[in-house]
Formats: sequence, C-alpha cells, structure tokens
Amino acid sequence: MFKNILDKMANRTRVGFFAALFLLFLSYILTLISTREVEVQDFWINHTNEVIHNLDNIQGLITEAESSFRGYLLTNDNNLLKTYDKSLKKTDSTFEKLRLLMIDNKEQQNNMDTLHFLIDQKFLSIENAISEYAQTHKTLPKTLNENQLTISKTNAIAGELNTMKNAETTLWNQRAKSVSKYSGLIQVLNMISIIIAVILTFYSLIVYNKENKEKRKVSIKADQYKAQLQSRIKQLADLNTELIELRNLEKYAVTGRVARVIAHEVRNPLTNINLATEQLKSEIGETENTEMLFSMIKRNSERINQLVSDLLDTTRVSELKFSKASINDIIDESLSLALDRIELNRVQVIKHYDPEICPISVDIEKIKIAFLNIIVNGIEATGESGILEISTNKKDDKCVVKFNDNGIGMSKSDMDRLFEPYFTTKEKGNGLGLANTQNIILGHKGSISAESELGKGTVFTVSFVIPRDNDA
Repeated sequence: MFKNILDKMANRTRVGFFAALFLLFLSYILTLISTREVEVQDFWINHTNEVIHNLDNIQGLITEAESSFRGYLLTNDNNLLKTYDKSLKKTDSTFEKLRLLMIDNKEQQNNMDTLHFLIDQKFLSIENAISEYAQTHKTLPKTLNENQLTISKTNAIAGELNTMKNAETTLWNQRAKSVSKYSGLIQVLNMISIIIAVILTFYSLIVYNKENKEKRKVSIKADQYKAQLQSRIKQLADLNTELIELRNLEKYAVTGRVARVIAHEVRNPLTNINLATEQLKSEIGETENTEMLFSMIKRNSERINQLVSDLLDTTRVSELKFSKASINDIIDESLSLALDRIELNRVQVIKHYDPEICPISVDIEKIKIAFLNIIVNGIEATGESGILEISTNKKDDKCVVKFNDNGIGMSKSDMDRLFEPYFTTKEKGNGLGLANTQNIILGHKGSISAESELGKGTVFTVSFVIPRDNDA
C-alpha cells in the first residue's frame, strides 16, 4: 500500500516536471533560433551601413579629386595635383571594396557597372584636361571651355550613388524590421520562460509540501506498524520465555514425581535387604568372609539410600527463610566461597553490577548455594586463565543476573538435559548441582535458563520478580 502511494506521488511529480522542463526547453530552442536570426540580420545591417558609408566615401573622394583638379588649374600648385592622384587611387580602392561587398547583389552589381563607367568618363575628361593644360603652357584647357567636365556628369554620378544608397537603405529598413520582429519574439519568449520558471517554482513548492505531508503520513503509519511489529515480536519473545519456563517447571515436576516414585520403590526393597542381612548375620555368625560380604552389602545399601536422599533433596520444596538483601552483595559472598578455585585456576572475574538495583527478598544462604554452583561450573568450564563475567540489572519488574564464561561450551543435546538430576559432562561430577540450583531458584518463584555454543562459552541467566513495594 505504501509503495503504491509513493509510486503515484512520484508519477505525478515526474509528469509535472517533465511538462515544465519540455516547455522551458522549447522556449530556449526558439530563443536560440531567434537570437541566431537577430545576429544574422545584425550582420547584414552592418554590411548595409558599410556599403552606404563606402558610397558616401566615393562621392566625397570624387568631389575632393575634382576640387583638387580645379584648384591646380587655377593656382598651378602641384601639391593639389598630388592630392588629386591620392583621391583617384582611394576612389579605385573604395570601388573595389564596394564590388566585393555587393558581390551577392546582382542589381547592385549592375549599378556598380554603370557607376564605374560614369566615374571612368569623368576622370578621363579630367585626365585629358590635365594633359591639355600641360601642353598649352598653363592656359585653361580647351576641354573646359567646351564644357566637357559639365555638371551633368557629376550629377549623373551623384544620381547613381543616390540610387545605390536608396537601395541599400531599403534593405537596411527591411533588415531592421526583421531584427525588431525577432527582438520582440525573444522578449516574448523570455517572458514565457520567466512565467514557466515561476510556475515551475510554485509547482515544485506545492508538490514538495504535498509530498512531504504524504511522506510524513506514510512515515507515521510505517512507524506505527513498526511499533506494532516490535510489540508483537516482544510478545512472542515473552511467550517463548514463558513457554521455556513452563517446560522447565514441567520437567522439574516430572522429575520430582519420578524421584518420589523411585525413592518409594527403592527404599522398601532396600529396607528388606538390610533386615534380611541382619537376620543372616545373626544366624550364620561372623567369619572373615561373611564379615566382608555383610560390610559390602551395608556400604552399598547406604550409598543407594544416600543417592535416593540426594535425588529427593533436588526436587523437594524446602522451607525458605526470606530476608531483604542486595543481589550484588549475595554474588560477592558466593564469589568469596569460590575464591580458592578462582585463584588456583587464575580465572579473571569481571563484574558489571547495576549500583541502583533494588534489594530483593530471598533466602540468602540458599541463593548463595545456587550462585556458587553456577560459578563453580563456569570456573571448571573455562579451565586456566579463563574469564567469568557477572552482570546485574533491572529489566521491567525483574532483577536479572547473568553469568557468562568463555569456556568450552555445550552441545544442543547436552543443553536439553542440562538440569536433569545425575546428568553431568564432568568426569567427577554427580549431576545434582544444577538440578539443586534449579530447585532453589524455582522455589523463589524465579527462573533460570542457559545459552551455550561449543567453543564459545555458556551464559546462565537468573531472574527474580521484584515486589511492587520494592520498585525504585
């Protein structure tokens, strides 16, 4: 469900942003095309301006050349003739530049041919006049008197230049309009881009706020489900712990019943055996051989009776003398009872006591015996230079004690029989220590469990219920 909600939000977001980005991209493409067109038209406007400027230069140079020529005729100043020559050369170079500028304009090329002809005619007349003037020894040339350099030729050149300038001016106006049109389009596109950007910004904020709210809702629901899941896991863990404790209690109750049945079934025949032995002893009399046999029967009878008594002790609910005491102090006293073993095996004891743990009501002496059995097992499991960690803490309404050793550990099959009477993995053990420990802990309405893995050690966990009036 959460995945579908997140997918829908993501799809809406992707569609919205894709549409906005597509519009922005289209706007930028059109802006780029328009800008490129403006650049082209701007180039041609500058081209037209340059053509008009060169046409003006040609007109000015022709006027300058004619003025220098006339001044030379009137003053006979050779410097003016030099000025004329310079103007003539500049006119030719400017004309060639114009021809290159107008190479793509056929109409203007025709106008250039006409202009070139008129200019050649005018300068030819001037050259003839200069030659005639040089031959007549400084008298006015006849060509002038015949009006060969008439104003009509000058006017024709001026008219042709004006025609060309008008044509270029028309092109300039057309290109200026095109630039203005594309500039307006660019402004419109820029405004559209700004509007799209503003809309996209607001859309992003709206989508972000909406998605953020929905994500918070989804996150809250996920946290609720997570809390429910954790609660159920805890309930299952508690139920599993209770189940293990119930199984231990059931095994303990079954062991007690079996022990009482065995005690009854064994002690009655054993009593008959003892009575029969005493009768035989009085009737047969004592000899060396009979004394040895009677002694063997008695010794083994007493051993069987003691074993039955020990078995009953491990399953019988004994009378407890309760008093309040600190669990930390009880552990320390149990450790002092095992001090010789600890020092002999050079075992390192590490304590992690909760200093704020409240006192509990227990039979101190019996609890010390129970803890001592666990401590001795840990010492023997670790061997020399082992580590035994002991920790106490308060969890919910229970006082929890953990004994953790780094010994050889136990297999799963051994763990299943751990608290059974007479079960032991030690060569010289009788298998009643942990059974007695379990009897004491269960007698205090507590619980005891163990976790172990071969090669990694064993952890014994003992917990006692803390009465409510003792809660800190």
